[in-house]
Amino acid sequence: SSKFIERHQGNINKISVYGQELNSNTWRLAQMNLAICGIEANFGDSFGDSFHDDKHPFLKADFVMANPPFNISKWGGDQLRDDPRWQYGIPPEGNANFAWMQHMLYHLADDGHIGLVLANGSLSSQQGTEGDIRKNIVNADLVEGIIAMPSQLFYNVQIPCCLWFLTKQKAQPGKTLFIDARNMGYMKDRTHRELSCGEEAEDHGNDIARIAETFEKFRAGALETEKGFSAIASIEDIAKQDFILTPGRYVGIAEVEDDGEPFQEKMERLTSELSDLFAQSHTLEDEIRKQLASIGFTIK
Repeated sequence: SSKFIERHQGNINKISVYGQELNSNTWRLAQMNLAICGIEANFGDSFGDSFHDDKHPFLKADFVMANPPFNISKWGGDQLRDDPRWQYGIPPEGNANFAWMQHMLYHLADDGHIGLVLANGSLSSQQGTEGDIRKNIVNADLVEGIIAMPSQLFYNVQIPCCLWFLTKQKAQPGKTLFIDARNMGYMKDRTHRELSCGEEAEDHGNDIARIAETFEKFRAGALETEKGFSAIASIEDIAKQDFILTPGRYVGIAEVEDDGEPFQEKMERLTSELSDLFAQSHTLEDEIRKQLASIGFTIK
C-alpha cells in the first residue's frame, strides 16, 4: 500500500493503518515490518481473534485488503449467533468464509472498498446459509467484481482462489464485472505460478496490467467485454444463475480462430489419425499381455 501511494505521489504519513492478527509471532513481525517501512500502525493492544475479540470495534475503513484463512470450520460461530456484524445472514458454523466477509463489510466506510481473497467455494457453495448470504450481498449491490484466479499462486497451498471486490458505492450501480484469469500467469518454477508484470511482462505479457485496466474501464463505463475473459452482469442476470458467482458462467468460452481447413477434410484427417492411434493401442495392449504372461500373470 505504501509503495502504491508513493508511485502516485501521495504522502504515506497521511494514511492510517489498522490490522489484527491471532498469532502472536505474526502480530509482532507485522509491527516490525511496518516500522521498518516508516509506517505507524494500530494492530490493537495485543494479538487476538478478530471474531471474538475485535480490536477495532468502531473502525470504519476506506480500504480493506485481506487474505483470510480459507474454509475454517472451528471458528466459534455458535457463540456469535446474535452478533451485529451478521447483517446479511448468520454464517454457518462449519465455514468462516462469509463471517470474514461480513466482518469486513461491517467495518467498511460508506465509500470504502474491499479486496478479498477467498476459496472458490465461496462463489457457489450452498452449505448452511452461505447461498442465502451470498444472495443478500448481491441484492444489496455490494459486489463490484469477481476474478477467478489460476492455481499454484501460493507457496503453501495449490488450490485456485478467487478475488472479491466489494463496495457500498459502486461506480456502475446494479452491475458486476466478472473476469476469468484462470489461464493467466506463467510457471515461475515447477510448483509456483505468478502473474506477470514488470520485466517478465516482456516475455509473458503484463497480466496484472490487463486485469487492472479491464477493471478501470468497467468503472468508467467504457469496457468492451471479451468472450472467455470478461463480462458484465446485472443483478437480474446473477439471479438467473441462482446467485452463483463463478466467472466462467458469465464470460463464456473464447472464440477459436478458424484455421481455414474445410470441415469435411478436417474430420477425415482426424478420424484417420484416431484410427492409427487405436491400432497403436491394440499393439501395446498385446505386448503388455505378452510381457505379463512371461512372468506368470494373465489378464482375464
